[in-house]
Amino acid sequence: MSEILCQWLNQELKVSRTVSPKSFAKAFSTGYLIGEVLHKFELQDDFSEFSESRASAAKLNNFSRLEPTLHLLGVQFDQNVAQSIITEQPGAATKLLYQLYIALQRKKKSGLTGLELQTMQPLTNLRLQNMRSEAFRERLKILIPRQTDFNLMRVTYRFQEKYRRMREDVDRVHSEKLERMQKLSEEQRCFNIEKQRLSRRRQNEIMAKIQAAIIQIPKPASNNTLKALEAQKMMKKKKGAEDVANEIKKFEELIKKDLQAKESASKTSVDTAGPMTTDLLNTYSDDDYIKKIQKRLEEDAFAREQREKRRRRLLMDQLIAHEAQEEAYREEQLINRLMRQSQQERRIAVQLMHARHEKDVLWQNRIFREKQYEERRLKDFQDALDREAALAKQAKIDFEEQILREKEIHEQIAVERAQARYKKHYAVCAEILDQILDLSTKVADYRMLTNNLIPHKMMHDWKELFFNGKPIYEQASIKQIAAKPTEEQLIELEKRDLLDSNDYDDYKNMVGEWALPEEMAENLPPSNNCILGHVLHRLVEKSLPPQVESTEPELLSSSVKGCLLGKTFSGKTTTLKSLQKDFPVKILSIDTLVQEAIQAYHDNEKVSEASSAPQEDRKENQLTVRAELGAKSEQLLKKGKSIPDMLLVNIMVNAINGIPVNQNWILDGFPMTLNQAQLLEEALTGCNRYLMEAEGKATQISTLAVDPTTSKEVPLPSSAFDFVILLDISDNSSLSRMNDVMAEEFSREISHEDTSQHAAADNQHVDVDHNLRDQIQHRIIGFLDNWPLLEQWFSEPEDILIRINAEIDKNSLCQKVKEIFATEIVKKKNKVEKRLEEKEAEKKAASLAEPPPATPPPPPEPEKEKETHQQRDPSKTAPAKGKPQSETSPGKQESLQDGKGKKGETTLGSPKGKPPGGKVQVKKSPVGSTDIPPTPVAPPPPKPGSEEWVYVNEPIPEEIPSFLVPYWELIENSYINTIKTILRRLREDQHDVLKYLYEITTSFQEFLRRPDHKQDFVAQWQADFNSFPDDLWEDEETKAELHQRVNDLRDRLWDICDARKDEAEQERLDIINESWLQDSLGITMNHFFSLMQAELNRFQDTKRLLQDYYRAMEHKIPIDDSKRFTRIPLIRLDSKDISENQLRIPLVPRISISPETGVPRPKLKAILKGKIDYSLENVQTNFEADERLVMDTWQQASLAISNMVAAEIHQRLIEEDKENQPAESKEKSPQMSTNKKGKKENEPPKNKKEDKHGKGKSPPVAEATPVVFTAEEIAEIERKNELRLKIKEEHLAALQFEEIATQFRLELIKSKALSVLEDLITKVVDTYKLMEKWLGERYLNEMSSVEKLTEIARYHIETATKIQNELYLNQEDFFINGDIKVFPDPPLPKRPPPVEKEEDGTLTIEQLDNLRDQFLDMAPKGIIGSKAFTDILLDLMTLNLGTNNFPSSWMHLTQPELQELTYLLIVNSEFVDWRKFLLVTALPWPIPLEEELLETLQRFKAVDEEQMGTVTFEQYMQAGLWFTGDEDIKIPENPLEPLPFNRQVHLIEFFFRLFADYEMDPPQLDYTQMLLYFACHPDPVEGVYRALSVAIGTHIFRKVKGPVMTAEKASSADLSPVEGYVETEETAEREEREFTEEKEERDQKEADIPENANTEKISMETLLRVFRGGSEVKDANRFTSHLKRENIYAESFIKVFQELETKDLEPIEVAVLLKHPFIQDLIANYPDYKIPDIKMILQRSVHVAGSDGERSPSRLTEEKK
Repeated sequence: MSEILCQWLNQELKVSRTVSPKSFAKAFSTGYLIGEVLHKFELQDDFSEFSESRASAAKLNNFSRLEPTLHLLGVQFDQNVAQSIITEQPGAATKLLYQLYIALQRKKKSGLTGLELQTMQPLTNLRLQNMRSEAFRERLKILIPRQTDFNLMRVTYRFQEKYRRMREDVDRVHSEKLERMQKLSEEQRCFNIEKQRLSRRRQNEIMAKIQAAIIQIPKPASNNTLKALEAQKMMKKKKGAEDVANEIKKFEELIKKDLQAKESASKTSVDTAGPMTTDLLNTYSDDDYIKKIQKRLEEDAFAREQREKRRRRLLMDQLIAHEAQEEAYREEQLINRLMRQSQQERRIAVQLMHARHEKDVLWQNRIFREKQYEERRLKDFQDALDREAALAKQAKIDFEEQILREKEIHEQIAVERAQARYKKHYAVCAEILDQILDLSTKVADYRMLTNNLIPHKMMHDWKELFFNGKPIYEQASIKQIAAKPTEEQLIELEKRDLLDSNDYDDYKNMVGEWALPEEMAENLPPSNNCILGHVLHRLVEKSLPPQVESTEPELLSSSVKGCLLGKTFSGKTTTLKSLQKDFPVKILSIDTLVQEAIQAYHDNEKVSEASSAPQEDRKENQLTVRAELGAKSEQLLKKGKSIPDMLLVNIMVNAINGIPVNQNWILDGFPMTLNQAQLLEEALTGCNRYLMEAEGKATQISTLAVDPTTSKEVPLPSSAFDFVILLDISDNSSLSRMNDVMAEEFSREISHEDTSQHAAADNQHVDVDHNLRDQIQHRIIGFLDNWPLLEQWFSEPEDILIRINAEIDKNSLCQKVKEIFATEIVKKKNKVEKRLEEKEAEKKAASLAEPPPATPPPPPEPEKEKETHQQRDPSKTAPAKGKPQSETSPGKQESLQDGKGKKGETTLGSPKGKPPGGKVQVKKSPVGSTDIPPTPVAPPPPKPGSEEWVYVNEPIPEEIPSFLVPYWELIENSYINTIKTILRRLREDQHDVLKYLYEITTSFQEFLRRPDHKQDFVAQWQADFNSFPDDLWEDEETKAELHQRVNDLRDRLWDICDARKDEAEQERLDIINESWLQDSLGITMNHFFSLMQAELNRFQDTKRLLQDYYRAMEHKIPIDDSKRFTRIPLIRLDSKDISENQLRIPLVPRISISPETGVPRPKLKAILKGKIDYSLENVQTNFEADERLVMDTWQQASLAISNMVAAEIHQRLIEEDKENQPAESKEKSPQMSTNKKGKKENEPPKNKKEDKHGKGKSPPVAEATPVVFTAEEIAEIERKNELRLKIKEEHLAALQFEEIATQFRLELIKSKALSVLEDLITKVVDTYKLMEKWLGERYLNEMSSVEKLTEIARYHIETATKIQNELYLNQEDFFINGDIKVFPDPPLPKRPPPVEKEEDGTLTIEQLDNLRDQFLDMAPKGIIGSKAFTDILLDLMTLNLGTNNFPSSWMHLTQPELQELTYLLIVNSEFVDWRKFLLVTALPWPIPLEEELLETLQRFKAVDEEQMGTVTFEQYMQAGLWFTGDEDIKIPENPLEPLPFNRQVHLIEFFFRLFADYEMDPPQLDYTQMLLYFACHPDPVEGVYRALSVAIGTHIFRKVKGPVMTAEKASSADLSPVEGYVETEETAEREEREFTEEKEERDQKEADIPENANTEKISMETLLRVFRGGSEVKDANRFTSHLKRENIYAESFIKVFQELETKDLEPIEVAVLLKHPFIQDLIANYPDYKIPDIKMILQRSVHVAGSDGERSPSRLTEEKK
């Protein structure tokens, strides 16, 4: 059933997640898929609130929402079911889904929606259901643990698992430890046992040697004399005699006891022996007994005698032995006495030998002990060696592990660095992407605002913000900034400053939006005011403290200076040592130098006497510099601090200073950071690169005027190094080299055997190596962090960096470094030679340029003074010649001056023409005429500010720079800030204009789209129109009335359109008449007037500064200018009355202040007059007035500047006249007076006052009393006059240049203002015209829609039809809404049910059901006799019975044909299976493949949960067959035509009715038995194999043979439908060819059969079910035979199972069973699984009857491939 549900969910519903039977419980544990199923059936409206999460809250939410819906469907669902589904209990989800499936199918059949189901329930049930849902949710909340509990349980479980693993590890370690201890104890015990055994063995050996060394003294041998022998014999005899005597005594005691017993037993007592004997004989009269007694007595007497003899003999032997023993004792005593002396002697000898033996034993023991000691020492030494080897091995392992750990740490650090770089890169990319998105959205926003016409200036500003990484959108408001602004406000301030700076640069350089317009393109922009720049530069120099220039001569040295850098273990030190062997070079290592400095401090290194003698202020015994640096280093190191860079650089510089000048030196691994490199270069060269750049920027204070003589960039000093070599090596190579060094050191330590001398050194090396190992990672990271900065430092300004790949062998690396060093030596030598040659050339040029000292005549005094002044101050006069900005700057200046002169300002010509005239007259004086050599052609006089002009550098008071420099800074800052502020306002106004225009257009569009309520009138008219009765539609009066109503509707709609048009025009006029345009124009004009005011203020301030400077140079008191600055009036924007006292800036109304009328531009005129629009006349008039006002303001500002220049020149002339009056009162030479007069006449007058003044001065000059002066006085006077004239000329030239520049700026501002105003007017007028265009188009569209509506209405009136669909008229849109109908459609006729038609003799479903009912009544078990079956068919085909049960083609069957038909269906020659007959007659239906049968069987088994082998109708439909009824049925267009009959759907239901057992309630279907029927095949053998496969449940492979195939082919050919009864030759050839192909194909299939095929087992019951040889007949009707027969194959199958040696008929493998000959023969000849071709009989019957019906080919033998 799970598979059926999965198929339903995956294929029909197509849920979001594929469900499989294995994951069924897990997939539905969250409740999400259940909600999705309900949602697909439109029952779960809140499915969007469901969650796919597996958290507790998600599950609770899902099941709480599911509970009401499931109860609504009638599905049993409570908290227990929910808990079982959540906990994934087996079968819970399947059961719920099956119930849900049944409920949904029931709901689908009923056709009710979820809302309808809810509404059908009573209100009380709804309330009760709500209460139950709340209770369900609460109980489910209690049952389902919280997610935190789950997490806690998971964490607890994880820690428990971790604790368990740790416990197991501890137990395992403990057990291993115990095992090791037991093993050690066992080894110790074995060792002790072995040791004891060896000790006992040694002890035994020692004792054996001692015993062997003891001399045994032999005892005296026994005296084996005769006496002794006799004594022994006597003792033996005596012992034997005693034994015999004892035995005799025992025997006598026994006899006595017997006799006493006999005497006591006798009746009479006998006193004497005689009577007693007589009585005894009398008592025992037996003779034999008496004889025995007598004999016994005799034997006793003889035994006594013999005993007596033996006793006597024994006594004699004892006596003889005693005597012999006594004799032997006497002899022994005698011998002992004789041998006593010799025994003492032997004892003494034995003692001596024993003492000697003890000595030998002691010596042997001592030797053995020494051997033991030696063995112990050897053993201890071997143990020590083994221990050392083990420790070395462990150390090696630890070392390798340490290497691996270091590599892992390095890889981890590399990964972290890579991740950090990636994060940084990702953050940068994300930021850039965000900015790109912001820029795109900003552009999109403004495209919408400007109708895809974004101003160039805005796009330029956005690009600048984007390129500088600033956000495009506003982050925070900066209108009100607190004392501590936020980060967003700071960003906004930076953005504002950036845009302000860009705008100011464009304004200053006259580029971008401030580029010169077309009318000013012919005029060249003013160049730099060199005179003002020189003045400012001189003032700044005077204000700064003087700089002391070094007088030390530059020393050229050919020594090569460099440094070698690289990572740790890159080979720096090794390479430098190799280099030092081949070149005279000094190697400096910072580590060595620090150690030497500290050692010098410890050694108390003093300054030598030679160096301390000339310095008296030094103390005695003062430490050297190196020692002092070492003391500082040691003090820092003792505190645990690192040595600062400054101290390291001092130590290095101290060491470099100690090297001879011409000796080469190289630094080893220094500098390591950028700070060290900067400090080292500053210490070696005396220059700081960054400080020089900063000072260059600081000295350039003025940005408005630049001195070209100081604008040259000072070249940066050369680097302190001639070359820098980088040994490039990877991190892994560095680590590998470090590991190799450590391994070599480790192996050296192991092999090292010295103990005392090398121990300290080894420990020191070990400490250093360990420190290096600990620091290697930090050193590599430090190098990687600092190297990019160092690389940039050594690459700028001169690229002295050389890279070498150090991952090569040692010799190649050293060779490369040597080649590079040799090359650098040659380069340095050539460089020094070239410098020397340049110096010599400079000296020669200087010597040639010097004039002869005394040969030329003395020049005039003024020139002498000038030369002396130049010699005195060479720093000021030598570079005084200016540097032009471009090649055309002099020409530009001349053209500007000429142009200015053409305008009438010719007064500046006199200063230019005066110096040449003065000089010529002085040279022609009698004093100096003889000294000046004659010149053929005089050069033209230089102009002030040109390169040839020599600036006046007369001394000025010290307080003047301190006042004028801050004053100029104030001027400059005020000018720049004012310009930036105004440009910012202009920029903001541009944004405001665009926003305002967009707002008025959108608001006007919304106004045009306001509701018009025309649809209400249309709907009312349509309702009235459709309400007319049907019988009046054709009446002419009615039509006329309707036409009149249409006309009324049209007039009313037109009135609405006209009213809306008038309102829109009034709205447009209101927008045009707003004061916004006038205010915007006024504000914009005020901004440009403020720009003019800023230029005017700058000119006035500059004029004052120049005036004060040159008056101070002439030693005059500055003039107190009490005049107020000229103010340009602004436009008054409001109508408030303000007194003049309250106004700081004058205001004017929006009326032209000039009587001249301005002419509007043709472009604007074309825009305004393109189409007559009287509403825009006011705009045109106002613009003309504004244009005239701008022109008047510009002329006013220009005139003010001209007046100020004229006033300054007039002031100069007045002062000059005042100075000349005292001079005229004195008597001067006529030549001087005439020169003065010529100067005045040469000056072209600027106004009449100056002319009159000049004419009035000439008579007094002519009347002056002549005074006689000396030549020196005349020269001094002439020099002063010339200097004063030059100052005047320079002053007026600077002022003229400022005037020209200011006039040019004012003209540019005027042109820009007019263009901005024109652009603003153009935009506004375009907007107003666009609004007018929208209004007109909308009005025309509305009128057109009304006309369309009228046409539609008139058409329906003329055609007399109602308007069913809604007429929709909304503003300018009109259409007929097909989705809405104003009255319903007439009901459609009901479609008749589908009817099945007879086709080609095929029985209909109804006929099949009738036959089934009749056969079921006659034979419920399905088996009927063949004769009875034939009779039934014959009866049904009669006229009375067969009319409704069979098609017409069956009515022609005769009795023989029916018998033939019965023969094809006979089972076991007696019975017919009527179910098989109905199955055959139901053809055509898709004949299944074997795989489809097996799949269908599996689906039935899945549905059959109880595995009973039967299913109900619902389960049968749920499982389905191999075909479905979902065919594409064409629905006929005619609603009265019935739908086509879906035969396959009805066949599926009919098959259930055919095979189901209706005796059970509900009816049950044996699906295996049904599939056995469907296993039938045209080929009976194939049918048997298909039946076996169905019975077993798996595929049974068939072994095909040639002859069998031939027979099958023939039978199948007989059964296949043919077009005729006579087979042609072509058909035979075709069938033979097909047979060959099929044979080849089956041979191929036989080859494809696997070896382990047919291994399944089959039981006897299954085999009997397949082969139905007989069956029970229990049908109680007249056609039954009332016979009960058993299966005819049962006995044969039993024999087969017995022959195959099965126990108790157990199941057997199919492969083994199929090999049995009986089974093979049975399969080959079993006909029950063959589909009979009854169509052949029908076709023959039709052919015989002469039927003209078409013959359809049989589909019985078709099979899907």
